[in-house]
Amino acid sequence: MSANLSSSSPGKTLTLPKSDVSSGVGLAGLLGLFVWILFCRTFPLIAEAMGFEGEYGVLSGPYAALTAMLFTAGPMAIWSLLVDRVHLRPSTGLDWGLKRSVNDAMPTSSVKILSLWATWAIIAALYCLCRWYWDGQYLFAMDVLSFALLPMIVLSVPYIMWLDRFMVEPKDATWHFGAMLLGRGNFDAEAVKKHWRAWIIKAFFGAFMISILPPGFAFIVEASPAQIISNPVEIGMLLITLLFVIDVQIGTVGYLFTLRPLDAHIRSGNPFLSGWLAALLCYPPFVWGIIGANNQILSYEGSTAGWGHWFAGNPVLLWVWAAWLIFLTGVYAWATVVFGIRFSNLTYRGVLTNGPYRFTRHPAYLSKNLFWWCSVLPFFVMNGSVVDGIRNTFFLAVVGGIYYWRARTEEKHLLGEDPKYREYYDWMEENGAITARLAWLRRALFGRFTPAAGKGDPHADSAPPHQEPAE
Repeated sequence: MSANLSSSSPGKTLTLPKSDVSSGVGLAGLLGLFVWILFCRTFPLIAEAMGFEGEYGVLSGPYAALTAMLFTAGPMAIWSLLVDRVHLRPSTGLDWGLKRSVNDAMPTSSVKILSLWATWAIIAALYCLCRWYWDGQYLFAMDVLSFALLPMIVLSVPYIMWLDRFMVEPKDATWHFGAMLLGRGNFDAEAVKKHWRAWIIKAFFGAFMISILPPGFAFIVEASPAQIISNPVEIGMLLITLLFVIDVQIGTVGYLFTLRPLDAHIRSGNPFLSGWLAALLCYPPFVWGIIGANNQILSYEGSTAGWGHWFAGNPVLLWVWAAWLIFLTGVYAWATVVFGIRFSNLTYRGVLTNGPYRFTRHPAYLSKNLFWWCSVLPFFVMNGSVVDGIRNTFFLAVVGGIYYWRARTEEKHLLGEDPKYREYYDWMEENGAITARLAWLRRALFGRFTPAAGKGDPHADSAPPHQEPAE
């Protein structure tokens, strides 16, 4: 890569690259999720119509929430294969015309199977060592993953052997880790690191996402909108929770279904330590004791009561504020839905240029931080303390700074990986409805900053040649 690959150079025309994920993928998953939620809510009527004996309630348990993933993933996979035909893309690394024999693929496949099983064994040991996985919400995730382990072990054998018949370069990062375990001298240490970055991301975020599936899903299935329709605070919280459920369901699918034939495989994990620090600060167990409630380091809710309290007695303002918070959460959920089956943090799995990513490079981070400011209202405190108001405001600003840091590390990763993202980056600097205005403000305040290669230039060759979504 050259020091500056900007398509905004003089004489070049900026164009918005085509997104690697079509809008239809996420919409198909969203439809499937709504169908399952409707089925779960109306199950008592369905059971009665089917003549089932006994009384049945709605299906709001944790395994109903888990099943929702199938109704979300299935339509997205079908759309990807039948409409977008992603399995034919060169980015899959597959050539369906190769058709190696099983015997030819076996030497490579056996090393990869060993590698995969060893990886899972190490991850299982790490789960066992980390105490937080065996308490509270994580217990459900551990039950699910323990149950899934045997099918994964069994199914991995035919899957890898089948895939290796068509892979252009079958000796991938998984193979290199297996070769290292076997003591072969021809493994690539960088490929081994790539293998582990991808699997640590899947293990850490996969368990977290599974653990948070049940509560929100149960709330939505059991809710009675008719009883709260006249209360702007309660109807607002219902719709906000629904949008968070959408985000969590589609996000969980993205972490668990990283399948190469769907072009949804992880091409690389973020190689920068700063990127990992910025991301992990925002999730348990690291977020516990750091961000949020009263006794945490970055507490921004000291003596706060929230928007429902401060606007009580003003119905018009309550409805307007509820609509605004629903809109912000909708943007946040939309930013996940457009990823379709490819959502995950700290990974590169293609480039998104559609949906909310046409307006800003980080719609989820922007909408999430605005939601916190507008829902918590940190500068209003119940005890009347100006100091507490200043503390809350300062620490929520620090949280926003963490998300800004996180966004920049993700950009650094992507800019070093894909020319398409560099084109998207430049187009957004000039044309993004939000990004372009922020870029103009930055230039107005600080001038056009053009540092030397590797010293901060977003197009500099600052990333190793491995292969993250914009969010």
